[in-house]
Amino acid sequence: MNIGVDLGGTNIRVAVVNDAGVILEELVCFTEVEKGPEPAITKMISMIKTLGETHQVKSVGIGAPGPLDAKRGVIIEPPNLPGWQNIELTKMIQSEVQLRVYLENDANAAALAEARIGAGKDAESVFYITVSTGVGGGYVYGGRVISGAQGNCGEIGNMIIDPQAAGAPGLNKGALEALASGTAIGKKAESVFGPGYGAKEVFQLAKEGNLEAEAIIDEVLTYLAMGIANIVHTLNPEVIVLGGGVMKSKDLMLEPLKEKVVPLLYPSLRPHLNIKLAVLDQKAGVVGAGMVPDQFR
Repeated sequence: MNIGVDLGGTNIRVAVVNDAGVILEELVCFTEVEKGPEPAITKMISMIKTLGETHQVKSVGIGAPGPLDAKRGVIIEPPNLPGWQNIELTKMIQSEVQLRVYLENDANAAALAEARIGAGKDAESVFYITVSTGVGGGYVYGGRVISGAQGNCGEIGNMIIDPQAAGAPGLNKGALEALASGTAIGKKAESVFGPGYGAKEVFQLAKEGNLEAEAIIDEVLTYLAMGIANIVHTLNPEVIVLGGGVMKSKDLMLEPLKEKVVPLLYPSLRPHLNIKLAVLDQKAGVVGAGMVPDQFR
């Protein structure tokens, strides 16, 4: 039984997670990124100590935005956590809570949860994609996260899809995240419909039959399909699991996306394409974080 910490740009979730991936108790607070790292880290330490007083836990796992160095336990410079440059997070927390602390990319943590007890359960290889404010990914093979040499395996948000397209801060020009994230949809919505329109409004308008909104979604699906085809040809996972806020509009997204991916694959791979929606929702991050310590043993 471990404590899992999901460090996000909006919320910090800290939970006691048992060996079956069940949350026994959870605490949530606002990250308040504008205040910098120290207040947020103080909150994490306080919540870990509170849960540790009433539960017998072995370790702490933290899922945090990349880029980061999981081996050294250092957050390098995540775009959605301004001011968090080269933060030795595990060292700082470990010295206060008297428990071994492990760090992992948040998408990898969510991937681990979905692979072990979620939509990818029983599959040997699972690639998890989160389409939300940004686009992230994680690869799990044989029940273990494949992190890469510097812990950045699965950083598909920076995958180049269209080198002639615009970029975004910290990303390549035409990167997948710049073209197919919730943020990208919001920017396109403002250019088409004006200020005040975002991804939520685009999906609502599309449901009402608005052709311009439907065109925005179709373009996003085209880019996302390219990214998925690249992943399939590179890693050939048994299952691709799609999560994140954008995928909640599954009626508009899932089947059209599959239809766009299939023609981009080798004919021999097309019958084996297996895309599923994530089932753990926002709990995947904190549950996966609670599983992270087992990866280091």
